[in-house]
Amino acid sequence: MAKAFKGRWRISEMDVWDNDYLDLVEPANIVFESENDGAFVFGTVKGWLDVRYGARDGSACAEFSWEGLNDTDPASGRGWVILGTAGRLVGHIFIHNSDDSGFVAERE
Repeated sequence: MAKAFKGRWRISEMDVWDNDYLDLVEPANIVFESENDGAFVFGTVKGWLDVRYGARDGSACAEFSWEGLNDTDPASGRGWVILGTAGRLVGHIFIHNSDDSGFVAERE
């Protein structure tokens, strides 16, 4: 299942943050690199992923925990993605003791 997610995906929209914030530092994206590794960035949030692959409601999914930075402060959290329609990822990122947001990403 990891092969279906592998690569770089452009985060095109989030429920909580507008597009100006998403690309504040660099283009917002999520990357699945190998069997268990990956990373994401949006706004001033950057995280490194510990990924596990499986299925959710009959669809391939990737669930992850992450550690990184929110502005310059240490941050961590969790999240998930599924393969949605039109080849897009649909998911949710949670920042521990802070915000969370749904998102959509398209393969680059």
